[in-house]
Amino acid sequence: MGAIYGQTEGLLGPEMNLNELQRLSKIGRIDATARQAVNKTHGSVLVPTSTDIDTCALIAASIESIDKVGPFDCKFSLESIDDVRAAKKDDIVRRAKEIKQKWVTKTVSEGDTMLKDVHEGASHGKVQSFGPAKLACSPGIHSSNWIILVEGRADVINLLRAGYDNALAIEGAKIDESIKEICDSKDRVVAFMDGDRSGGFILKELKTLVSVDESIRADPDTEVEELTPQRIAEILDPIAAKIREELEPAKLKDEADKPIAEVASSIYPGLNETLEAVALDDDRKEAFRVPISELVTKLSKQSGLKYLVLDGIVTQRLLEAARNAGVKCVIGHRSAKLANSHGLTIKSFGELGVS
Repeated sequence: MGAIYGQTEGLLGPEMNLNELQRLSKIGRIDATARQAVNKTHGSVLVPTSTDIDTCALIAASIESIDKVGPFDCKFSLESIDDVRAAKKDDIVRRAKEIKQKWVTKTVSEGDTMLKDVHEGASHGKVQSFGPAKLACSPGIHSSNWIILVEGRADVINLLRAGYDNALAIEGAKIDESIKEICDSKDRVVAFMDGDRSGGFILKELKTLVSVDESIRADPDTEVEELTPQRIAEILDPIAAKIREELEPAKLKDEADKPIAEVASSIYPGLNETLEAVALDDDRKEAFRVPISELVTKLSKQSGLKYLVLDGIVTQRLLEAARNAGVKCVIGHRSAKLANSHGLTIKSFGELGVS
């Protein structure tokens, strides 16, 4: 901790000193842990912040510049930046959609339905841009857990007319790096190319760079932008239904999920938006409640726990600490990309129907 505070002091100006940022409540309690191996010590540092991303990046870079801990050489490298608020926003948007859908189902008249159909048929104004290359996309590509890759902007517009708001245009045979990145973050990738010779060439090139789960083509010698909404639905609806069946969590069909859902339901109202975590034992009695920034340290001194419920994201570092404390089930807003989760049940509040 002395190296962190000492070697970053004055590096970015007095207003960016860690002590000053803590005084202004822009940085929380910094948590550092270390573990020894033969002739080496490895560790991790958790810095909770409420700054903008630019300030956060500067703080991370300044810590990475530290090259000495006492008399010894060292190296710091950034593992991840997790936005807890993003998970909450996703849950809020998801719940808002559910509320709206229920209201529409109960109250919309036949005339309103017709107006809605007309409005959606002219929804091409919703097209947005994605990534440094400003690729055309529809607004749902960030929130959807699957994505449809098409050739151009007109294809994105036509899919919007057919009710699909998770399309991204690759705009040429050269695949932009940002497309690879977003596809890596999705559970399923569908390629929907034109039915002409060029579409076949682009699809072949796309498959060499992106992991495509489903590849489909428009009718022979027909471009996607020329298809009617009805024809798009005929092509895409079976695939969308298959993906939903594969990805959407069963609503507590498994009896084993019921006690987990009961725990989540009982804890969530008093935990949401606190940035805290609660641990329970086998009898569902509260063992402790701590800020998330102190959770890993707290878990290192615990055993005999069963449930861990947190107002945040389940990270790899947290997963390992929970396993060492004997935790059997971790519940949070969402999970980062995790490896070696064997032996632990990991659930989100959304999966358990709790919000």
